[in-house]
Amino acid sequence: MEKFQAFMVRKDENGGFRSGIETLTEGQLPPGDVTIRVHYSGVNYKDGLASLPDGKVVSRYPMVPGIDLAGVVTHSEHPAFKPGDQVLSTGYGVGTDHFGGFSEYARLKGDWLVHLPEGLSMREVMGIGTAGFTAALSVDALIRSGLTPDSGEVLVTGATGGVGSFAVSILSRLGYQVTASTGKLEAQKDWLTGLGASAVVGREEISAPVQGVLSKSRWAGVVDPVGGPQLGTLLKSVKYGGGIALSGLTGGTAFDSSVHPFILRGINLFGIDSVFCPMETRSRVWKLLGSAWKPETALSQGLTECGLRDLPDVMEAILLGKAVGRTLLLLES
Repeated sequence: MEKFQAFMVRKDENGGFRSGIETLTEGQLPPGDVTIRVHYSGVNYKDGLASLPDGKVVSRYPMVPGIDLAGVVTHSEHPAFKPGDQVLSTGYGVGTDHFGGFSEYARLKGDWLVHLPEGLSMREVMGIGTAGFTAALSVDALIRSGLTPDSGEVLVTGATGGVGSFAVSILSRLGYQVTASTGKLEAQKDWLTGLGASAVVGREEISAPVQGVLSKSRWAGVVDPVGGPQLGTLLKSVKYGGGIALSGLTGGTAFDSSVHPFILRGINLFGIDSVFCPMETRSRVWKLLGSAWKPETALSQGLTECGLRDLPDVMEAILLGKAVGRTLLLLES
C-alpha cells in the first residue's frame, strides 16, 4: 500500500465545508490494530448525513464516511485476525468518529470486527450492512418477546428503504404475514410483494391520527425504522402483548403518546441500537443472517452498485427519500 483513494469530507476553522475523492497514504489512516483492503461498503442514511455540513453525525474532521465495510485483512496485531481473513465491520462510530469504508484501505480496532459469517460473501454482507443488521436486530427483539407466525400481521414501515426491505424479506422467509407500508405505493407495490409482503399499504393508511387512547387492535408487531408522529398512532393499534421495534428517525424525532397502550395492552417499545450492540448479540445475529434468516429475496432484488465518483448522487437520493433497496460502493480493483 503506497497511495489509495478515499472519499473525504472536510470542514475548516471558518466553517467552510467540502467533500470529494482524495489520494491518501497509509500514514494518514487513524490508529488501529487491523488493516483491511476494503472490497465493499454500503451507503446508508447516516453516510448521507455525514456528507452535509450540518448533518450532525460527524464528530471530527477530516473524516472518511462509510459506516459499513467488508474486506480482507492485510496486516493484524490483533490475536483474533490474521492476513487473508475476510471480515466485516458495522457500527462503533466507524465513518463518523473513525475513518470508515469509503476508502480502498481502512485501519480499525480488531474488537470492532466480525469474521465473515459462513453462508455470506463480502458483497452479500455489505448488501445486508447496517440496514439489514438493524432489521435483523428488530426481528430478533420481537421474536424474543414472543412474536410467532401465528400471532398475526406484522407491519414494516418505510418498507422500500434499507431496514424496511430487509425486514420484509427476513420476516417473510420465517413465515410471518407481513404488511409493508410505503410512501411509494404505486411505484413499488410489485417490488415489495416480490420481497415477500402479503399486503402493501400507503403511508397515509397507518399514520392518520386516531381519536381516543386506543384504536382497533391490528398489528402483532411492528418494525419501525421511520419514527416520528406516526409512532404515536401505531402504538394505539398494536395487539395485546405486541411490540414495536424502533430503529430510525427519518419521519422525525418526536411523537405523541400516553401510558394507555402500555398499561392497557401491555405493549412493548424496543429501542434498536446497531452501533454499540454487544459483540455476543452481533455475532449471533450475523450467523443467523448467513443461515436461517438469510434475506435471499432482498439480496437478489434490492442491490445496486456504485463507485466513489457516484457517491454524492447516491447520498442525495437517500436523503431525499428516493432510494429503493441498498446501494453498495464497490472498491475492488
